[in-house]
Amino acid sequence: MSSEEWTEKYRPEHLDDLVGHKKPIEELKTWARYWQQDTPMERVVILYGKPGVGKTTSAYALARDFGWDLIELNASDSRTADVITRVAGSASQMGTFEGTHGKRLVVLDEADNIHGNADRGGANAVIKVIKNTHQPIILIANEYYGMSKTLRDSCKSINFAAVRTPTIESFIKKIASMEKIRIEPDAIKVLAAHSGGDMRSALNDFQAVAEGRDELILEDIAVSPRDSKETVFQVIAKIFKGSDISEIYHSTFQLDETPENLIHWIDENLPIAYKHPHDLVNSFEVLSRADMFLGRVRRRQNYRMWKHASLLMSGGIAVSKTRKYEMFTRFQPPSTWRRLAQTKNMRNTRDAISLKVGRRCHVSREFARAELIEFTRLLIKDEKYAAAVAAELDLSIEEITYLLQSKTTSKKVKNIYGSARALIEKETEENIELFARTEQKSDDFKHGEDKVKAGVKTIRKEAKSSSTPQSTLFDF
Repeated sequence: MSSEEWTEKYRPEHLDDLVGHKKPIEELKTWARYWQQDTPMERVVILYGKPGVGKTTSAYALARDFGWDLIELNASDSRTADVITRVAGSASQMGTFEGTHGKRLVVLDEADNIHGNADRGGANAVIKVIKNTHQPIILIANEYYGMSKTLRDSCKSINFAAVRTPTIESFIKKIASMEKIRIEPDAIKVLAAHSGGDMRSALNDFQAVAEGRDELILEDIAVSPRDSKETVFQVIAKIFKGSDISEIYHSTFQLDETPENLIHWIDENLPIAYKHPHDLVNSFEVLSRADMFLGRVRRRQNYRMWKHASLLMSGGIAVSKTRKYEMFTRFQPPSTWRRLAQTKNMRNTRDAISLKVGRRCHVSREFARAELIEFTRLLIKDEKYAAAVAAELDLSIEEITYLLQSKTTSKKVKNIYGSARALIEKETEENIELFARTEQKSDDFKHGEDKVKAGVKTIRKEAKSSSTPQSTLFDF
């Protein structure tokens, strides 16, 4: 039996070879056909679903079926804004050697995992590339909602669901036949059931138990079911109500939350879970030490300190209590996140105004936000300057509303916005007229210049035919 990994040996090369994803594959083909004809409205597609269901394989198969070049940028690469713009951005703009008919497919793997210092600015760079691309782009993600809403809304989304167990059973049977391995039907069922809908895991498990064998029975199958991710509510319940430090600490490994997110959950729910003042004091003392480690992670980018913070905020919190709290507790998400979500649009509007003011005054956005926003608000509230300032900064109706601390439906907001648009249109018309006059003057000047040149040629011609000595004439 070959030592080659079966996941690579039997990786589908064409879209029609993929099993268990008929609908998403058809959606992907349709999207690619639009690209073959012209640039479609939805230039970028997100393939999302749990690991091992065939997302990356589909992207490679698509490129092969349509004869496209392929460029991949994955999580092992540095994905700063500069790198994404330079690699993915350039690739999405340039054509291929085959001219207009050839395409270059740009694949960004683990698009839901762009975070940290190494990826600073990466998400914004991806959005910018998407808006300007002339080539097809595929983003691959395990967690759809791990990406920003702006990024999700900019793309077509295709969901790759977990592969059905009967489909995995058929696939295992096919591989067994190709590898000349006799396998009991019950053994096939166990391998498929334990894969959790992950075709790649099923194949890896099959190869592992089949190593050195040509026959498999049920008793030979010793794989365990795939670990399922625990919810944050389950983990914090273990922290507040459990006592086994090792179990509690290791439960955080199965959590789709970073320690920097988990600490907010614990901070929010500690006063709800622990009622005794002494327990609260001890727990918040431990939590503050965990926060110190997280602070060092942020400052030094030393992510090895995460494990110390995780141990403190899980096992440390668990052993800080002096009694058991067995009553049902309704845990809740961090209120800080709710407040930030509620004010997100307002903060985005404030930052957009700050950027415009900063550019106009030649200062940074941060300085404009701290020092000039209130001054701009005073100008907008003054009827003498409101329209002129709004026109100068090209403020939207939402931005005017924010500065006036009013509602978009208010009469004052609409009047200022309307007057500002009128000023902008008037200035645009004046600029067009000025440009036209400048062009006319340029044409008149050119015409006059041509007449002068013609006159010079005439004089020179007459000078050559004249008997007057050349030295007595003007030398043109």
